[in-house]
Amino acid sequence: MAAHRSTMAAVSGSVTSSSHQVSWQYLFSNTDTLWRGYERIAGRAPAPGAHGPADPQEQTENGVEWQMLRHLTDTFTIYAIDLGALTKIRIRHDNTGNRAGWFLDRVDITDMNNEITYYFPCQRWLAVEEDDGQLSRELLPVDESYVLPQSEEGGGGGDNNPLDNLALEQKDKSTTFSVTIKTGVKKNAGTDANVFITLFGTQDDTGMTLLKSSKTNSDKFERDSIEIFTVETLDLGDLWKVRLGHDNTGKAPGWFVDWVEVDAPSLGKCMTFPCGRWLAKNEDDGSIIRDLFHAELQTRLYTPFVPYEITLYTSDVFAAGTDANIFIIIYGCDAVCTQQKYLCTNKREQKQFFERKSASRFIVELEDVGEIIEKIRIGHNNTGMNPGWHCSHVDIRRLLPDKDGAETLTFPCDRWLATSEDDKKTIRELVPYDIFTEKYMKDGSLRQVYKEVEEPLDIVLYSVQIFTGNIPGAGTDAKVYITIYGDLGDTGERYLGKSENRTNKFERGTADTFIIEAADLGVIYKIKLRHDNSKWCADWYVEKVEIWNDTNEDEFLFLCGRWLSLKKEDGRLERLFYEKEYTGDRSSNCSSPADFWEIALSSKMADVDISTVTGPMADYVQEGPIIPYYVSVTTGKHKDAATDSRAFIFLIGEDDERSKRIWLDYPRGKRGFSRGSVEEFYVAGLDVGIIKKIELGHDGASPESCWLVEELCLAVPTQGTKYMLNCNCWLAKDRGDGITSRVFDLLDAMVVNIGVKVLYEMTVWTGDVVGGGTDSNIFMTLYGINGSTEEMQLDKKKARFEREQNDTFIMEILDIAPFTKMRIRIDGLGSRPEWFLERILLKNMNTGDLTMFYYGDWLSQRKGKKTLVCEMCAVIDEEEMMEWTSYTVAVKTSNILGAGTDANVFIIIFGENGDSGTLALKQSANWNKFERNNTDTFNFPDMLSLGHLCKLRVWHDNKGIFPSWHLSYVDVKDNSRDETFHFQCDCWLSKSEGDGQTVRDFACANNKIHDELEETTYEIVIETGNGGETRENVWLILEGRKNRSKEFLVENSSRQRAFRKGTTDTFEFDSIYLGDIASLCVGHLAREDRFIPKRELVWHVKTITITEMEYGNVYFFNCDCLIPLKRKRKYFKVFEVTKTTESFASKVQSLVPVKYEVIVTTGYEPGAGTDANVFVTIFGANGDTGKRELKQKMRNLFERGSTDRFFLETLELGELRKVRLEHDSSGYCSGWLVEKVEVTNTSTGVATIFNCGRWLDKKRGDGLTWRDLFPSV
Repeated sequence: MAAHRSTMAAVSGSVTSSSHQVSWQYLFSNTDTLWRGYERIAGRAPAPGAHGPADPQEQTENGVEWQMLRHLTDTFTIYAIDLGALTKIRIRHDNTGNRAGWFLDRVDITDMNNEITYYFPCQRWLAVEEDDGQLSRELLPVDESYVLPQSEEGGGGGDNNPLDNLALEQKDKSTTFSVTIKTGVKKNAGTDANVFITLFGTQDDTGMTLLKSSKTNSDKFERDSIEIFTVETLDLGDLWKVRLGHDNTGKAPGWFVDWVEVDAPSLGKCMTFPCGRWLAKNEDDGSIIRDLFHAELQTRLYTPFVPYEITLYTSDVFAAGTDANIFIIIYGCDAVCTQQKYLCTNKREQKQFFERKSASRFIVELEDVGEIIEKIRIGHNNTGMNPGWHCSHVDIRRLLPDKDGAETLTFPCDRWLATSEDDKKTIRELVPYDIFTEKYMKDGSLRQVYKEVEEPLDIVLYSVQIFTGNIPGAGTDAKVYITIYGDLGDTGERYLGKSENRTNKFERGTADTFIIEAADLGVIYKIKLRHDNSKWCADWYVEKVEIWNDTNEDEFLFLCGRWLSLKKEDGRLERLFYEKEYTGDRSSNCSSPADFWEIALSSKMADVDISTVTGPMADYVQEGPIIPYYVSVTTGKHKDAATDSRAFIFLIGEDDERSKRIWLDYPRGKRGFSRGSVEEFYVAGLDVGIIKKIELGHDGASPESCWLVEELCLAVPTQGTKYMLNCNCWLAKDRGDGITSRVFDLLDAMVVNIGVKVLYEMTVWTGDVVGGGTDSNIFMTLYGINGSTEEMQLDKKKARFEREQNDTFIMEILDIAPFTKMRIRIDGLGSRPEWFLERILLKNMNTGDLTMFYYGDWLSQRKGKKTLVCEMCAVIDEEEMMEWTSYTVAVKTSNILGAGTDANVFIIIFGENGDSGTLALKQSANWNKFERNNTDTFNFPDMLSLGHLCKLRVWHDNKGIFPSWHLSYVDVKDNSRDETFHFQCDCWLSKSEGDGQTVRDFACANNKIHDELEETTYEIVIETGNGGETRENVWLILEGRKNRSKEFLVENSSRQRAFRKGTTDTFEFDSIYLGDIASLCVGHLAREDRFIPKRELVWHVKTITITEMEYGNVYFFNCDCLIPLKRKRKYFKVFEVTKTTESFASKVQSLVPVKYEVIVTTGYEPGAGTDANVFVTIFGANGDTGKRELKQKMRNLFERGSTDRFFLETLELGELRKVRLEHDSSGYCSGWLVEKVEVTNTSTGVATIFNCGRWLDKKRGDGLTWRDLFPSV
């Protein structure tokens, strides 16, 4: 190898090799490094490595010292095997010496055998402190016309360098990787060694790349640090491996690496390469080089970025240049835009670029905004000695979609971006004026077209008037920012610095006007207001905002009425407000996975093409029917049980139908599962029918990502089923059986019935009155023909239930439709404790049935009806489902010593149409209520009629000097029906008298209790589907809770034909009384003289409805099944009851007083006992007990490992369905581990066990102090 200072003559080579003449031309070089190794020349043949002199003595030849000096050309001769036509070269240096940085202009390589010269332009720095910090570059060859123009055949030069037009094309052909490396948290995890990396693709690799220039830290690879580097390469192919290593130098070379992340914006792919191992001679296996492979589950795909060539021209006016950092945002159609991109990567570039009368060019990769660029936004951060900037214009050049040319858009500006010049704004929006297109035609010619932009957006002045509220402390001294959104784009965040009409901005009860210049936003629908919480008085109450378009005089009103304060309301400094008349999508309020799942379930996604969904929603939508699921995962208590990996599930149904992967993601970026934690997730996925198996796994691939799963619970509300699996297994590569996902068979799960829920889309309208929105908690109870729901809380989330706003969300409601009424209650808490409710609409997601509830008044203690509770009648097809009435309640206190009470008394009235809700007995005709032998009368006007009454619940709060109370009776009069219902009591409501209970349920004495039936008649209605009819016989057997019926045979004949397609047949069947019917056996039996052909004959039974005629109870069976014809009765189908409608007459029969024994077992773990006050509510088919305190005199209850017994007297609850156990967190040790609860009906001896095995503790598990327990199936 030889070096020369002049043009080299031809050099002959051997037969097996060819000689190449290599010259480097570089500008502004600043280096003492004498050797720049020839790394690789890539061609059609395999490329050998060629190494330069490593010894300083080899750095001179014939007395000539190798120097790479500024503005010089160095020539070298390299002998190598014949590579064929050269396609790229890789060149790098080792960063040694005092001045290692190098600006390389280009490399020329001449094949001496074929006399072909290849030109590889670079025009980039190879330096840690310059450009992107890379020490290695891969270069592509270009035509000689780019480097040897006709005006200067001897080489490139001149003011108009053709290479300037190649940068964009070169960028498009290359791939820029952002490499992120996470150093572990182990002791001495950081390293002082020199780190290198090699990226391996399917076509090539990057070669060893030194990682010297971190974008995040000057002191690289310290413990628990994250470093980001840039690696640019050509023709790598699909990335599949990363080799990471170091040279083991420095005082502490050992290094523990958590993971490596490689992001390629031009490919739209971000890949993670887990490591979790040491690179150290004295740790692990002693290796300092590791090959890492990507974790497929951690790969993130997004829309690929495209390159833009952005040239900013600084004007030729005094002080036009700037030291600030310039940013740009590019907007396409439909408000599609790029991220905000700062153009300079360091302060040195800020000083170098944007000088007076200069052009600053940048090649950046940003989101693809589509074929049309509508506008750009430029601005700066107003930093540096001279931040003011006068911009002449901006050119944006990008490649055409088919890459056969480029287009350049010019954006005129000629304005200051400075706080001391012009209008004192540092942000400008520019629209394109003309487009210059260069396109290569099929014949190879270049076609150049110049045209003006047709109908560009107008630059509009918007007058923004902000009204500060007239309440104490409403004004603010903080810096306020606004972002305005329209259907054509947004303004970006603008600082509201100078008010047009006031010197002191944002004072109480004032209106401030600001002028914002922006490209036309179209129809404005949303604004975002925030402040920085600076200065002494930062809290701010915004009344409203008005925006006026000065061009077309459009006006937009935003009703706010909210605080921006850390101390008031919900403590937020930033809020979104929607235009007063806006009725569109508000999904931008979504911040958690549950929000996106709710949108995926909503009706708005029904007609959406899944393939067209982009953005965050793309991860949540999927083909097929979608239903919600609730997933709960308990992590074990082993010291290594926790993981920071991302978990997922698959649901597997019948016929191996499988959902797609459902990720268990937290809101707000939280990740991982801590030791001993219980994490719950609301997700949605494909309805796979009856779930047979569930697969649980995580995306961790390193040894550090082990996870011990103790328990997995899955609730399916639309099926009314909850599965609980005791897992106790590792999901880890280095634990257990070494797998990170596992399939669990639900046959091994404990199954509980939680009640079938139906999905409803609920829309709530808040009234257009001042202060109509609320911060209070809102609760809803629904009543229907088939029962009622428990009180459910409506999730307020971010901006629901605001003034003149309609909010739509998904609710899961028991199958009790058609609805009759709705009760809404607010708790009156929060900084805005009042709410103006207009109306509510419920839409059944399955059937589309609509039910409307009208109110149109305040829920407030000061306004309107001065109540926090309202009842609304259901309106279906413009018909009210209930009638209005008034009730008069007469309460007689007994005539015994101490019978009167000073406590506050409450009642709930139950009837065939539901219950009245809690009614406080406050205003009586007697001044001193509830005195001995007195009768107190209370009136309750404007109530929805409950129909025939059946039960009354009475209780008091045990307050006052004499709280004990002996109640004689209560009479309730329905004034519209002129009917009085009598409830005989004759018992104490006292903690110190009788059995110590202060809550009592009483049956209505008007209703007669009949003896239990022995025989009855059943009406059977059978609907035959279109899948097959039959001429044969059908037999049925009914299974009841008390008895089993005999066989009921339906004989088919030619005279009386039954079971035709699409028909309904009705039969009556006399039988012994069976109790509640639970299941049904159905057989398809051939007649004796009937010949059965070989082909299978089936009968399609769609539904069967059975009505018990004495009480009127109705049982529904949704069969939808094909039953084959058989000769023997041993072939049949069994169907479980789908839905039961219990008649009022039947309910009355069960309302007899019963004592229930409640046995509570506390766990055996340390600290399992509690000192808190414990309460229980038992739910059954006939209602619930109400909240009862579990307390006994002179006993220390609920100690570790103890069993405590209690007796509760109430009316018969029927089949027990749920127990709610809770405590008030009082006492020194309030945490409580409950093993189980057993409830026994002492009159029948039937015991129901409710297993728990969970903590009720704010500091353990999921942090809940209450549990809903269900009996296992």
